[in-house]
Amino acid sequence: MTLHRTRIKICGITSPDAAWCAVEAGADALGFVFAPASPRFIEPDAAWDIASALPPFITTVGLFVNPSLETLDTAREDFPFDIIQLHGNEPEPLVRDAGPDVIKAVRFDPATIESELLKWSRIAEITALLIDGSSGGQGTTFDWNALAQVADSSDHPLIIAGGLDPQNVAQAVRTVRPYAVDVSSGVESEPGVKDPRKLADFCAAVRRADAQE
Repeated sequence: MTLHRTRIKICGITSPDAAWCAVEAGADALGFVFAPASPRFIEPDAAWDIASALPPFITTVGLFVNPSLETLDTAREDFPFDIIQLHGNEPEPLVRDAGPDVIKAVRFDPATIESELLKWSRIAEITALLIDGSSGGQGTTFDWNALAQVADSSDHPLIIAGGLDPQNVAQAVRTVRPYAVDVSSGVESEPGVKDPRKLADFCAAVRRADAQE
């Protein structure tokens, strides 16, 4: 039997030490936040200094909130990240124009989640949908069972975010069997500061959940 391997994204990387701790713990992707209002904000050129020293096969993700196409193009010049994550209320035309390889974040609402999955499934430029419990970075969980019931409505792989930490991520993985999980505040000692032990424990918990399939 081939076990499902849940991918792991560590978001809000702001230092080389945090990046390397995440990679050594087992992260598949690192997220860099280009939303100025976030405590995890980093300038694209500083993010490139970190990412350019990473080993191969680590995916880099640039996170934006309601950007213009000009903002995206300018950031790409300073940091040629692999995937764009749009974490705001971006309209469909902008999401299409930002592609390919877009992760579109959707805030979980039990009344609208199925229609949201169907809506964004129409856009081929999206590579995955990220389901969050808040507008991002606030550590808010949501009803994973409710998402599992409608997950098949999405033509895109699903990423779970929001309130995940080393203690609860295994349950999220077992409940939804998502393509990936995304964590930020749940592996921090304070906002914007990643904790090496929490990073290691988080990644280990995901691997254990995969083995329990």
